[in-house]
Order: sequence, then structure tokens, then C-alpha cells
Amino acid sequence: VQLQASGGGLVQAGGSLRLSCRTSEGDLSYYYMGWFRQVPGKEREIVAGISWPGTRKQYADSVKGRFTISRDNIKHTVDLQMNSLKPEDSAIYYCAADRSMPASLRAPFWGQGTQVTVSS
Repeated sequence: VQLQASGGGLVQAGGSLRLSCRTSEGDLSYYYMGWFRQVPGKEREIVAGISWPGTRKQYADSVKGRFTISRDNIKHTVDLQMNSLKPEDSAIYYCAADRSMPASLRAPFWGQGTQVTVSS
């Protein structure tokens, strides 16, 4: 599985972005998907995860109520809708495909990352 993340950018605090993760090779069937983020000098952390086929979702406490993860099992995409963005949400965001729930740092497949910058 080859993953590609897109949708990052620069946004003002309070704004919204929608990240998308898709496959360039293979599909996402039966994979548990996660969105992670990393700030330079800090450990990568999970932001949100979604099961196969999408009945279970998990969120980091810091994004609950603001971010929504979803998946389209026909298009083989996983999106992260980010609302009410805060400067502390600025990071490189990665999508990952794992074989168990929740997706973890040991996930075997990762996208290349997309930069999200939230200005105050």
C-alpha cells in the first residue's frame, strides 16, 4: 500500500482544512487508518483513527469536537476534517495504514506528510 496525503496549507486560527489520504498503489480494505502529526523535536502523536469499515473512531483529547475522521471505502480515501484550528495544531500530518485498531506508530504503511500551519 502506498499512501499519499494532501490538503495541508496555511490557515488562520479558527479556520478549517480538510486533509485527504489516498492510495497510489493497493487499496485500504481491511486496514485501520490513522492520522498522526509531528512537530520538530517532538514525538509523532496520533490525532485520529478509524476502523475498517469505519464504525469505530477515536480522537486525541486535544482535537475532540473539532476534527472528524472519515473514510470512503469505494474511493479508498481517508479524510480528516479539521475545524476551529488552533496554532498548536500546526504540524506535519501523516496518514498511516495499520492492521489493528488503533493505528499506531508501528503501522507498516505511511504517507509522506502534509504541512499544516495555523497562524494566530
